[in-house]
Amino acid sequence: MSDLDPTRQVRELEAAAQFLQRKSVGPDVGIVLGSGLGALAGRVVAPLSLPYADIPHMPGSTVVGHAGQLTFGILGGIRVACLGGRAHLYEGNRPESVVFGVRLLALLGAKFVIVTNAAGGIDRRFEPGDLMLIRDHMNLTGQNPLFGPNLEALGPRFSDMSQPYDKGLRELAHRAALRRELTLQEGIYAGVLGPSYETPAEVDMLERLGASAVGMSTVLEVIALRHMGVPVLGISCITNRAAGRGLGTLSHEEVSQIAGESEQKFCDLVEDVCKTVAAMQI
Repeated sequence: MSDLDPTRQVRELEAAAQFLQRKSVGPDVGIVLGSGLGALAGRVVAPLSLPYADIPHMPGSTVVGHAGQLTFGILGGIRVACLGGRAHLYEGNRPESVVFGVRLLALLGAKFVIVTNAAGGIDRRFEPGDLMLIRDHMNLTGQNPLFGPNLEALGPRFSDMSQPYDKGLRELAHRAALRRELTLQEGIYAGVLGPSYETPAEVDMLERLGASAVGMSTVLEVIALRHMGVPVLGISCITNRAAGRGLGTLSHEEVSQIAGESEQKFCDLVEDVCKTVAAMQI
C-alpha cells in the first residue's frame, strides 16, 4: 500500500480522533507549541495530558524543548487542546506525518488554530525576544502535505492560500498586545528544511525575497489547516538574529534559552487572545 494512500491517511486520523473523543470534549481552539514555548500548557485549567505515544498513529518529536504530549483543558475561559511539540521534516518525517497533529486538532473541532515557533530574525529591526505575528509565509522546504492523491474527506484538490493567516485573528492579537503594553512585530516567515542553520548568504537571499524571520516548521501545518478550511493565527518568538545579523555562532541551546525568557509575555498574549475569543463566543 502506498504511503500516500488517502484512505489510509484519513483512516488513521479518524482512529486518533475517536480515541481522543473518548478521553475529552473537543477543543474550540487548537494550539501548537514550538521550541521552548511549552510553558503555556502549564496555564491550562483542569488539564488532561496524553503522551503522543499513547495516541494511535501520532508521530513523536525528538527535539529538545518539545514535550511530546497533547493537553486538553480550559485557557482564558475557552476549551483548548495544546500540542506540546511537533514532528519536523528534518527528523526524517514525511509531510503527512508533520501535519498529522494539526489535522487532528481540526477533526476534533478546533474553530481555529494558533501555531507558534522559534525563529531567527532577518528583519534588522528585530531583537531577540521579540514576538512576531506571521502575516504570510514562504514554503521553501521543497515539500507539500497536499502532494499526491487528494484527501477529499478533508478538503479540495486545489487549496487557496491567499489568506494563510487570518487577518481578524491578527487584529485580536494586536489588541491583546496593546492592553499588555507589549510590542508585537508583524512579518513574513520563511520555512526551510533544516536542520542546519542558514548561511549568511542564504539569509541575505531571504531578506531580498522579503522574509522577516526564518525557521524550520509551521508552513506545512498551515497549508494543511487551510486545506481543511481552518483559520490560523501564527506567532514567532524571535530567539536570535539570523546568521550574519549578529555575533557568534547559532545553537539550539541559545534558541531554547531566549524562548524560555520570552515565555511569560508569549503565554500572556495567547491567553488574552483566548479570553477575547471566549468573550465573543466565537
